[in-house]
Amino acid sequence: MSAQVIRALVLALLTGVAALPVGIFFAEWAGWTIFCAGLGLQMAFHFRNFSRLDRWSQAPVVDSSLEGEGAWDGIFGRLYRHEKDLRQQIAQREEEIARIIAAAQALTDGVVLLDLNNQIVFCNTTAETQLGLMLRTDFGQPIVNLVRRPEFVAYLEAEDFSRPLTLRFDRKEERVLSIHLIPYAGDRRLMQIKDVTQADRLDRMRRDFVANVSHELRTPLTVLAGFLETLQEIELDRDEQQRFLAMMSEQSMRMESIVQDLLTLSSIESAPPPESELVDMANLIDKLRRDAEALSAGRHTIVVESDGRGDLRGAEPELVSAFGNLVANAVRYTPAGGTVRISWQASPQGAEFAVEDTGIGIEAKHIPRLTERFYRVDRGRSRDAGGTGLGLAIVKHSLSRHQAQLEIKSTPGVGSRFAAKFPASRVAGV
Repeated sequence: MSAQVIRALVLALLTGVAALPVGIFFAEWAGWTIFCAGLGLQMAFHFRNFSRLDRWSQAPVVDSSLEGEGAWDGIFGRLYRHEKDLRQQIAQREEEIARIIAAAQALTDGVVLLDLNNQIVFCNTTAETQLGLMLRTDFGQPIVNLVRRPEFVAYLEAEDFSRPLTLRFDRKEERVLSIHLIPYAGDRRLMQIKDVTQADRLDRMRRDFVANVSHELRTPLTVLAGFLETLQEIELDRDEQQRFLAMMSEQSMRMESIVQDLLTLSSIESAPPPESELVDMANLIDKLRRDAEALSAGRHTIVVESDGRGDLRGAEPELVSAFGNLVANAVRYTPAGGTVRISWQASPQGAEFAVEDTGIGIEAKHIPRLTERFYRVDRGRSRDAGGTGLGLAIVKHSLSRHQAQLEIKSTPGVGSRFAAKFPASRVAGV
């Protein structure tokens, strides 16, 4: 029995003790009146505090002025401490939940929480961007109503989540997402979404690279093997042997060029950052002009536009290789009678080396992939022009190591312009 109940019984007993002599010695009704009045006062006292408790329970707040009288003071004090502790616990839980949500929002992977019916419970901003969701309006919506891809719906219905699902989106630019569902907490599912576009692109480039290297080397090897077999089995006159040997030499040189470009590309990729030696651009431009004229053999008009200002800081062999590739490509893919324009402009804001031609041009769909290894717009024409398919890959890596950007503009049948743009930190003498 609580102390409050005992106290109430004691007060009732004392009231009875006070009323008993009055009833015995004066009048029975007077004793009962005193006893009832005492009990009434106690009830009024308790009812007043009970009313305060009832009003507080309808809108409980942490209020230090929440006080009772007598036995009720202890009750109100405990309620105050309990409410205060409870609100502190709730605030702590809310802070922990907010931290968890903030951590989920900071993830570079998309996260979507689903219930047993695959309805959205939560998703982070990354998932919103990846799948086109909006938690504010999509909360409680079935995920299949928002991601309407047959392979995704089948993945959910099969309920075999041992392997992730790969989704390819072809909107403005191709995106590849890897989706993995992880059951948790009994009837909940966590959907993890990774953007594997770059990894998929690199994997495709690796496969294409291996296939292209094999193809590029197999063709001259096949020619060499055929000629060797012919020379071994058939008696040929001297002129015919010389013709065969010349063709074999040509194929050997082609393989040597491919291997040499592969070694150059590998050395550029694995080399330390380029040194900041000063490259004399006036001499380099003059050398490029002479090389272009030698390669053209008088079939093109070679024009140089340069005010002679400014030099570059960097590794001269890499810059010579990059610029030389651009000039050689312009000459190779420009029909006889065309013009190849080499320009150099430098200012305190940066510098630009550009090669412009009036050649066959390139369709827009090919431009983003031109710097991939062995990527060719026209394989047959590229081989006829003497290219290995690695020149622009070398250009891209050499320029990247000098913090430069390669800008390509081209119109089929009109010509192309390849421009290397260097930051101000790489320019000297302006």
